[in-house]
Amino acid sequence: MAPALVWQKSSFSGDEDAPNCLELATHEGAALLRESDAPGDVLRTRPQALAGLIRHVCATATAGNPRSGRRSPGSRPSS
Repeated sequence: MAPALVWQKSSFSGDEDAPNCLELATHEGAALLRESDAPGDVLRTRPQALAGLIRHVCATATAGNPRSGRRSPGSRPSS
């Protein structure tokens, strides 16, 4: 019998019982993602692809945000 998957909630989910949480597990070298309110819908991807998505989202979210401490590619520091 295969061991049960261990799902980890995102640290941004807050309360343990929050209904809309992103959860992550690994199985046979794949990264699995699901939303806690739809646990039967599971997205399976390679860990490298998930890491690339996270890098892209972080770069896009912080581009041009002066409070982020990061600059978008090609931007110049302000004088």
